[in-house]
Formats: sequence, structure tokens, C-alpha cells
Amino acid sequence: MDATFFFDPACPWTWRTSRWLVAVAETRGLSIEWRAFSLSILSGGNIPPEYADAVAASGRALRLVEALRAEGRHADAGRFYTELGTRTHDAGNPPSGKLVESAVEAAGLDDMAAALDDERWDEAVHASHAEAYASAGPDIGSPVLMVPGADRGIHGPILTEVPGTEDALTLWDNMVPLMRMPSFHEIKRGRR
Repeated sequence: MDATFFFDPACPWTWRTSRWLVAVAETRGLSIEWRAFSLSILSGGNIPPEYADAVAASGRALRLVEALRAEGRHADAGRFYTELGTRTHDAGNPPSGKLVESAVEAAGLDDMAAALDDERWDEAVHASHAEAYASAGPDIGSPVLMVPGADRGIHGPILTEVPGTEDALTLWDNMVPLMRMPSFHEIKRGRR
């Protein structure tokens, strides 16, 4: 894999970053491993009631992501996330069980739909989350990006919009060497 992307499908910031990474991967012929990162686990399960349905839907989706990863079906996981993000973030809908199921069908993954409700995948979701957190944490959220040759992953990049191809490639080309530099720690600017 050329990049490992740990994500929570409920996060709109993560969605924008994933679209950047997909554009880079398509242009450069890179392969992406899609992995679970749970904002519910990160928060210790302390979710405000208004987000409970979205978090539950996200948890079901992450089970499927890890089930697909276990079978080496990284492209299928990416296609599922694209279908889900299109139905949620692009359409302005909060994640829901119905939208998750619709994304499974649209991605052609009916053979894996049972993973959505199979609690045995929760352990894999926790392990994936722990790997991402150990790589880039503490004080991080979704997404986490890891690349080969880097000792640690990073949280982000966090993007306010999906950049065009030229800017997307510039960001990738400058970020990867920084990630591989052991002394590199952080670049940050405050939100406006």
C-alpha cells in the first residue's frame, strides 16, 4: 500500500481529505488501504444524543471496512466509503443505517452486508483505531494518514475544501517527505 487512511465516515472533514487522497491516488496510480478510526471510541462513548444515530451508523460502516480489509478488498472498502460519503456529506444528510445499507448495495457489496451487524468485527475496529491513535496521537481525531517509510502517521491533512489536481499533488508531494522526516512534528493554523 502507498497510503493507509484511517477514517470515521461520520466526519465531514475526513470526507474532504479522503477525496483529496483519492484524487492523488488516481493521478499517481497509488493504492490506498482503508481502515477504521472511531470517533465514538475516541470520545469514550460520550456522544451527545443528537449524534447517536450517526455514530451508530458509522460504527456499522466501520465493521464492514474492517471485514473488507481482512479479505484484502481495499478497493471495495474505498468504493463503499465513496458511496456512503456521497449519500451523506455530498447530499447534506447525516449518516443513518438506511444510507449505510444503500451504500453497500450501490457498491456491489451485498456479499459482505452481514458484517454491518456482526459484533465480532468490533474487536477489529478497536484494534484499527488503536493502531492509528498510537501512530499519530495523542490529541488527534479522524482522519489519520500513514505512508510507508514514516515512523509515525499524521492527523489530517484537514482541508476546508477538496483542492484541484495541481494543488492536491503539491500537497501530497510536500507532505510525504515531511512525514518521513523523524524530526518533523507538526504544522498547524487556527480555524476561522
